Amino acid sequence: MRFGVLGPVQVDGVEVAAPRQRALLAMLVLDAGRIVGHDQLIGGLYTEPPAGAANALQSQVSRLRRTVPGLVIEHHPAGYRLVATAAEVDHLRCVELLDAGRASEALALWRGPALADVEAPFVQVARQNLTEVLITCALSGGTEKVHRDLLSEHPLREDLRAALMLSLHRAGRQSEALEVFARGRELLADELGVDPSPVLSAAHLEVLRAVSPHRGVPAQLTSFVGRDEDLRRVAKWLRESRLVTLVGPGGTGKTRLAVEVAHREAGEVAFVDLSATTDVVRALLDGIGVREAGLHTGGPSAQERLRAALAVREVVLVVDNCEHVVDEAARVLAGILGACPDVRVLATSREPLGITGETLSPVTALDSEAAVRLFLDRAQAVKPGFHADVAVIAEVCRRLDGIALAVELAAARVRSLPLAEIADRLDDRFRLLSKGSRTAAPRHRTLHAVVEWSWDLLTDAERDLAARFTVFSGGANLAAVTAVCESAVDTLESLADKSLVEVVDDRYRMLDTIRAFCASHAPDLRERHARWFLRLAQDAEPHLRAHEQITWLERLSADHDNLVAAVGWATAHDHGLALELVAALATYYWCRGLRTEAASLADAVLRACGETPPAGREQEYALCLLIAWPVAAGDQSARIRQADALLATLDAPPRYPIMTMMWGMALGAPEDDSQVWHRRNRLLNDEPWSAALALVGDGLVARMGGDPETGKAMLRDGARAFTRVGDRWGAALAFNQLGEIALVDGEHADALENIERARVLLAELGATEDTAEAVTGRAQAKIAAGDLAGAREDFELALTLARRSGALVVQAGAHLGLAELARVSGDYVVAAAECDQAWDLTPGGWYGPDEMRCHIARERGRVAASAGDLVAARAHFEDALRRAAGQRNRITETAVRAELAALDG
Repeated sequence: MRFGVLGPVQVDGVEVAAPRQRALLAMLVLDAGRIVGHDQLIGGLYTEPPAGAANALQSQVSRLRRTVPGLVIEHHPAGYRLVATAAEVDHLRCVELLDAGRASEALALWRGPALADVEAPFVQVARQNLTEVLITCALSGGTEKVHRDLLSEHPLREDLRAALMLSLHRAGRQSEALEVFARGRELLADELGVDPSPVLSAAHLEVLRAVSPHRGVPAQLTSFVGRDEDLRRVAKWLRESRLVTLVGPGGTGKTRLAVEVAHREAGEVAFVDLSATTDVVRALLDGIGVREAGLHTGGPSAQERLRAALAVREVVLVVDNCEHVVDEAARVLAGILGACPDVRVLATSREPLGITGETLSPVTALDSEAAVRLFLDRAQAVKPGFHADVAVIAEVCRRLDGIALAVELAAARVRSLPLAEIADRLDDRFRLLSKGSRTAAPRHRTLHAVVEWSWDLLTDAERDLAARFTVFSGGANLAAVTAVCESAVDTLESLADKSLVEVVDDRYRMLDTIRAFCASHAPDLRERHARWFLRLAQDAEPHLRAHEQITWLERLSADHDNLVAAVGWATAHDHGLALELVAALATYYWCRGLRTEAASLADAVLRACGETPPAGREQEYALCLLIAWPVAAGDQSARIRQADALLATLDAPPRYPIMTMMWGMALGAPEDDSQVWHRRNRLLNDEPWSAALALVGDGLVARMGGDPETGKAMLRDGARAFTRVGDRWGAALAFNQLGEIALVDGEHADALENIERARVLLAELGATEDTAEAVTGRAQAKIAAGDLAGAREDFELALTLARRSGALVVQAGAHLGLAELARVSGDYVVAAAECDQAWDLTPGGWYGPDEMRCHIARERGRVAASAGDLVAARAHFEDALRRAAGQRNRITETAVRAELAALDG
């Protein structure tokens, strides 16, 4: 016979029905082959043993023998013994397998919680002992799911937390592993007041060793030569000061020095290059991995998001090429340093930032020895086996003033020119330039000469392409270069060989100093550039609503700076082209979560166009109005009415289907079946994405209108339709709404399943803020299911994610969830404090936050009612009711009215 206690108690796979017989069998199985004393059996079966307990025990044994034919239980004067071998008993077999190093096989014997169907006095201790066996199995042979499930039951077990971290690490999910460690460290500090144990710290170190926390720090293909003392000094100053600025003329090696310092930092580093942008805040947001993604539009300013994301992080910001935006960079970085105490900044600039506390580290020319070593290193890299008279090399470097970039460019020429020829050409060039103005900037006295010399070494075709290439912002791929510049591929490759452009993956870029020189020789290709990127955006748009969504988002993101530059030029020179560009990019901006930037561009185009759309561009003008309204300053009702009027005249679907969705968001839920609403529905295209949008939109309207069953059916169909199409954002929206409906209906398993599906899809899009919001929804589902510990863990995870992304409204939602947990637990003081935190994080006046404030007011009413303060509860519920009515959300409105009525009952 085979006996099992690792799950429900079983004999040959069959459970014993009678509870007391089941408990008796379990005690005998736990000590199979050994005598279990009468007193031990009686104490294990009865909390208060009956009179004649020995006879009662004998009776239970007899019944058990009759219930399980073939069961051999021997009676001894001292007690009873189950006759069974270790191979027949699952927990004994489990221990044998563990001892033999076969943990995964041992783990497979578990069918659920030990003694899952037994309730008797002996169970608690027995279950704890068996759980330790299970944990031992999991530590040696468990999967991520096993580790995560056990950790949820034993959150203070550091060995389990370490095992989960290593499971995630082995799966390549290092960031999740680090989040598991961070939650554990906080929990240990809060609950026990201790630091992580050596076991947990070792797992943390293993993950850190495998994952570079250095976001965006460029990998270098060449050795670091000639600045060892600078490297030590800057690293030391950065430990002692919160702001170190590398200053010096262009080309001296400031960026390379900053990169080397960054690579040697042990903690988190984010590298931000400002050379291709004038928007310092957005560049910093991108650099630290924060996206403006969210299911709500508008919200806090980009600067607020940046500070919120950095306020809880210990990070070194390496901010490169500040000189062309020095005032803005100084303002933004001063604000960060003042608000974020664990942030340090290493900046490079041609002039000081002028911030109080700034430590300046001049980066000067290389000394003779270092310059020679640099020249030889770079020359041997391009021409293996290169050697030359060191004195001649030293003379070339001296005449180049030891400027690192000049030395590297000269060394690159040894591929095609003898060293003596290089020296002769430099002699001619510097003799001419030495007669220039002595008051000119150092860059113009040194780098200009070096770049001009490199320019003269090019063929006519190479010079023409180098000049044309400067139209690009942040580089370009081969297709863009050949199309916009009308160039041959081999000419571009030649420029790369001669170090006039760099090749990174499949993109070409030009060093800023070289680009600045070449631009003075360039024809004006900005219109051609703008129209090429318009075609790219138009070609990409349908793919952004299909299965290849992620691939095309990445393609457009790589050319983000070019797209912005195209819109900027068109805004100043061709309003029709500007409108076409913004309209074509609407879907990209929406999916990538850059709605604040999109609104800013659209607002600028609208101001340039004036209050009347250009003829033939009414549809694009209307789309700009819809893009701009959530964050534009002042009352936008006139713009919304204008967009509504323009779109009401359309008698065919819009060119970009996302316009219909944005129109619906701008107008909100319909008050009645007006003609405007019908016209808007008629503007939905008959292609699959629009059909999916119609289902989800109608489902949302039905749900908010108080018809959840119809809404659920439409949303379910919409989720399937968006999944077939491949649009992750649309499917996530539908699944999230289905989860909320399931919560209201008390279908907790369905709620968890739908919300988790939404979370996974949003994670694929890289939408950190949306993911945090989905985790909050998952926590709400866990509360409804009675899993308060799991809900708390999710709320805290959501809070961590939201803080990292600077998502204030999502932070508010997490605090609101923690308030509900505190209320359910009877801690009304903490619940009220959490509501206050949520309120403080939520600015009022735009759709998302005002909806959040409705929920906060409602929770405040529940807290007050639970605490017995009915006057305050009524005031809060009435506030929530007013806000729900303003949103035309009949679901919330009905629920709040019921809570108000309950106060009177």
